[in-house]
Amino acid sequence: MLKILQIVFGIIAISLSAYSLITRDFQLNFLMIFFLGLFGLTLGIKEFQRERKAYGWLLIGLFLFSVYVSIQSFIWTK
Repeated sequence: MLKILQIVFGIIAISLSAYSLITRDFQLNFLMIFFLGLFGLTLGIKEFQRERKAYGWLLIGLFLFSVYVSIQSFIWTK
């Protein structure tokens, strides 16, 4: 299940970044950052399952920071 979520979040993030680069419309960057954070969360959960807790905590911290940045940029773009 985590592998499927990881692939889905990765494809969404890559699609949003490709769209932004092609059209030079960067209004959806907050969504790209959010989905990259979700991708990092799935990686962090997988690392906890592999008993690599330090790397898992690092990825969870990355997720929390990216969600914070995504919410802040969503608020400031309105």
